[in-house]
Amino acid sequence: VGTLEVRKCHIVDTAQNLLDIRQATTTTHQVALAEVAGNHELGVESKACQEHLHLLGRGILRLVEHHESIAQRTTAHVGERGDLDHAALHKLIGALTIHHVKKGIVERAHVRIDLFLEGAGQKAQVLPCFDNRTLWPAPLNEITAHGTTRAQQDIMLLGAVTVLGASMNSHVRCAYGGKMISPSLQTFIVALPASGKGVLSLVRLLVEPIHDEIRLHTAEAMKQYRKEKGAYDSLGKERSQATPPALPPDRMFLISGNNTGTGILQNIMDSEGIGLICESEADTISTAIGSEHGHWSDTMRKAFDHDRLSYNRRTDREYREVKRSYLSVLLSGTPAQVKPLIPTAENGLFSRQLFYYMPAIHKWQNQFDRQDTDLETVFTGLGMQWREQLKRITAGGLFTLRLTPEQKELFNNLFANLFIRSHLANGSEMASSVARLAINICRIMQVVAMLRVLESDDIARSPHLTPDKDISGDNLKDGIITRWDMTILPSDFNSVLELTESLYRHATHILSFLPGTEISRRSNADRDALLQSMEREFTRSAFLLQAEATGIKPGTASTWLKRLVKHGMIESVDGKGTYRKPLPNGM
Repeated sequence: VGTLEVRKCHIVDTAQNLLDIRQATTTTHQVALAEVAGNHELGVESKACQEHLHLLGRGILRLVEHHESIAQRTTAHVGERGDLDHAALHKLIGALTIHHVKKGIVERAHVRIDLFLEGAGQKAQVLPCFDNRTLWPAPLNEITAHGTTRAQQDIMLLGAVTVLGASMNSHVRCAYGGKMISPSLQTFIVALPASGKGVLSLVRLLVEPIHDEIRLHTAEAMKQYRKEKGAYDSLGKERSQATPPALPPDRMFLISGNNTGTGILQNIMDSEGIGLICESEADTISTAIGSEHGHWSDTMRKAFDHDRLSYNRRTDREYREVKRSYLSVLLSGTPAQVKPLIPTAENGLFSRQLFYYMPAIHKWQNQFDRQDTDLETVFTGLGMQWREQLKRITAGGLFTLRLTPEQKELFNNLFANLFIRSHLANGSEMASSVARLAINICRIMQVVAMLRVLESDDIARSPHLTPDKDISGDNLKDGIITRWDMTILPSDFNSVLELTESLYRHATHILSFLPGTEISRRSNADRDALLQSMEREFTRSAFLLQAEATGIKPGTASTWLKRLVKHGMIESVDGKGTYRKPLPNGM
């Protein structure tokens, strides 16, 4: 190890950038690996982590699984569930706040990005993991518990939210931007080969029982059709007076990505606009998109907004359409498979995806530490349970998530600050991604809120539901309620909102794989995170030192510092090189 450094910390009244998990308060003698960079080079030193050991060389890395670095922050889940932790919520709003450490600490981790992926001359990047102490509703906690690494737990969470939301489709919704959106997510897990992304195949098992049941009904309908068609064909002369039987729709839930443009549209329309594409190799999708009849990326873009889908065949004058689409997508692939699917950031698919980048595994993992558990059997069982839970949702009617005025304000403040921050770092290249990340965060909230409702034995008695205000009095009296307003627990709202920073940082990293569009030299995730790594009050010299450690040239950092002041992201304290991040509005 190149350097060993011990620093002191006062955990009370520590200024933390609460959108960035690299800053933290911590206890004594915590080994921090977030700072590890290139081989025997000095790495980024966390300015908010005090009284812990810094390992600033890389020689130790081969002993560390996934190159995880452990940082810590104050928990967002201390106290009774349902209490609104204002400090934890305010931490999400893009600037800084002063937070008193009252109870507990929660581990955070970062995943290190390998040097050869970043190109010559670039430093290793550190991407954040999700909070692994979050108390998600069932079955999310049970699902993520089967991940053996922090990154695996993260992608299992994203994968589960994607497939469960896909099955909820039009039964769950939220008013956003003047229209109703449902939890139809498009998630892309990017990882090197043998990095552990194969666990996503387990997530698919959560909805296979739903798909199998639909296919069984389809097969029965087809059997009946063949019987009726045979009887019709045997009528002889009388056939001209009879009505031929109609071919039943070829319904399914899991739609193959190895498909043509017309083929996938047929699958979606036969299934009333609902479906999930779940592919473990992104090449399957990109090959289909690039084929002569496979240009269906337009379908994916339209489905994100629940737009109308249609196609017209001139040969037989067939026209088909579905007025609202609820297609969800869960993909995984290598970094090399990103560009064929999403050539540039201007391609509409980039901004619609929830990205997560998994680091390579550099340490052998024990393959016999699961007590010989067959996880496929476990997840198939969870899938059977979920199929029954889904029947409760469909029987309950329509569930509309309603955020409180305070939750709406926190949501808007967070994304307003993130929008400014992304513009400073990446120009307008990330603008649409931030806008659509907000939609996706809202969709995740719908899934979490609905799962929380299902924790009640009787949905109608859930404390998170109230009848829609337009339900007639007679129907209320008779207990006929088919439309519900749904609330989300403050703690669950906070937990989902906390995902924003990590997902944004992973998206900016994927952006670095794509060719630049409007700017000749794109800022990478490290540069965007530079301001977030500083304490609330800092000096110019400390800023430049942190920039240099992150691989950013002093001149570039100095220019960026001036831009931050100009745009009001920071303010000069004394006019002599001391700066402070302003508190969010209303704090």
